[in-house]
Amino acid sequence: MLVGVNLQQLRGNMPQTQNRAVMIWLLIFAGLVAFMVVFGGFVRLTRSGLSIVEWHPIGGVIPPLTQADWGEAFAKYQQTPEYIQLNYWMTLEDYKYIFYIEWWHRLLARLVGLVYAIPFFWFLWHKKIPGKEVGMYVAIGVLFLLQAFMGWYMVASGLVDRPAVSHYRLTMHLMLAIALLGLSLWIAYGHRYGFPDRSRPTRWSFSSKMAAVALVILLIQIAYGGLVAGLKAGHVSNTWPLMLGQWIPGGIFGAQGFDLLNLVETPQTVAFIHRWFAFLGILVVPHLYWQARKRGYPVEIQRGLLGLLGLVVIQIVLGIHVVLLNVPILLALLHQAGAIALFWLSVFFLHRLRAIDQTA
Repeated sequence: MLVGVNLQQLRGNMPQTQNRAVMIWLLIFAGLVAFMVVFGGFVRLTRSGLSIVEWHPIGGVIPPLTQADWGEAFAKYQQTPEYIQLNYWMTLEDYKYIFYIEWWHRLLARLVGLVYAIPFFWFLWHKKIPGKEVGMYVAIGVLFLLQAFMGWYMVASGLVDRPAVSHYRLTMHLMLAIALLGLSLWIAYGHRYGFPDRSRPTRWSFSSKMAAVALVILLIQIAYGGLVAGLKAGHVSNTWPLMLGQWIPGGIFGAQGFDLLNLVETPQTVAFIHRWFAFLGILVVPHLYWQARKRGYPVEIQRGLLGLLGLVVIQIVLGIHVVLLNVPILLALLHQAGAIALFWLSVFFLHRLRAIDQTA
């Protein structure tokens, strides 16, 4: 996600000093980011995200306290497209329910920010993070701020003329969170297993390349999950494997021929791609496991890859049942949590395989 940054520069700016306390901090932070992604899914599925129409990073910590405060907040919500077109039936008590879901979402995000900032400055002050290695830790903070800003930018898109946020902004909000999670995990594993030797280039083994391919496939699939969520494309068809009664519904790639925008703007097309792209993982992960056995990689890696394959299968089964049962909240959240778990494991295996490349 760090567009325009030279990959060699990123590699050169990676920390080198290992510290267990810093590792634990980063893993806790990564776990909280992962939780926030799933909680964000709950906000979306309950249609709570547009309930707070203003963004006050400091003052917003305190919810309405008096009946007058609640009346003012509700009056502002009543002016939004979501209330006018969809939730006109809501009473103040109904509004309080969705308000508190979004309020908790924003409050937890602030707390996660403190979990990043306070230890970061403490470690920096006590030289647990050397000044010359501070760049990647600052990048984590910048990503967090960008992700938070994108969250409000996303919400703002649903307050103008339609009762839904931009699916592009929602997907960008999600992918910034994934980038934040990935960078935090990569540095944390560096503290656990060691950072790459910057003095010499390391050749990519075939297994590492396969792990990278699997990660790219997963990132594309997660991005399409964001598009599906933003377009409400999960409700297009509640049958599987047929969609709208066909294997490949007619016109999904363009009524007058192939249309590139259909790939990211047409709900039926986005849902179709998200349904079937996942099966690439079934092809890549078993091959990666076979390569690990063939090359005699540590048993923990071989067993872990088997677990990764099992999780891919579970994730696909969950996705199918989300479709068949018309997107129930619990299953949809488990499906989203499964995607985060897959990403976490994929980052881990890529890190471990690259470490093996270093010793080859």
